[in-house]
Amino acid sequence: MAIRQICVLPDPVLTRRTQKVTTFDASLPKLVEDMIETMRDAHGVGLAANQIGVSIMLCVIEIPEEEEVRVLVNPELVSQEGERKLIEGCLSVPGYQGRVLRSNKVKVRYQDLQGRKQRITAEGNLLAQALEHEIGHLNGQAYLQHLVAKDAIWRLEDDPPPQYAEDMDNEPLEDEDGAEVEAASAIEAKD
Repeated sequence: MAIRQICVLPDPVLTRRTQKVTTFDASLPKLVEDMIETMRDAHGVGLAANQIGVSIMLCVIEIPEEEEVRVLVNPELVSQEGERKLIEGCLSVPGYQGRVLRSNKVKVRYQDLQGRKQRITAEGNLLAQALEHEIGHLNGQAYLQHLVAKDAIWRLEDDPPPQYAEDMDNEPLEDEDGAEVEAASAIEAKD
């Protein structure tokens, strides 16, 4: 396993749609191991392959209260319902967070590491947010495209502007050391 360097915007690999995985060989689990180690080292909740410069449709998500890391190959949003406003950050936009609009409920179709077709539904939780965030990366979009307004972004060390601090749906998560965790690539840590 190896920690990989995380690409930062405006790196072009982050702004292009990734390629579908067609070969499910031994290189895929190795890449997943590197992605998980990189994500954990950066205190993230999710990581898309293009965030480490590999332009394929693959992402990993680790929700703090769940035991296993989710690995999604060729994930696709099948449906989205509702809307909620959340604070979000990204390992590829270090030092910032913003207020975004995300769906309340998402349904996703994907493949596992063996190529078997899977489905997942998430509603009103960090997983729903993470799924949208990571699939957005794979489609060449960062959370910045989902800001509620152009000025709805601020540096981590600053308080959010008053118009965005009110009525927040989520609070920053904290890891066991008390550092903020990137929630779904959602609330930045040192990200």
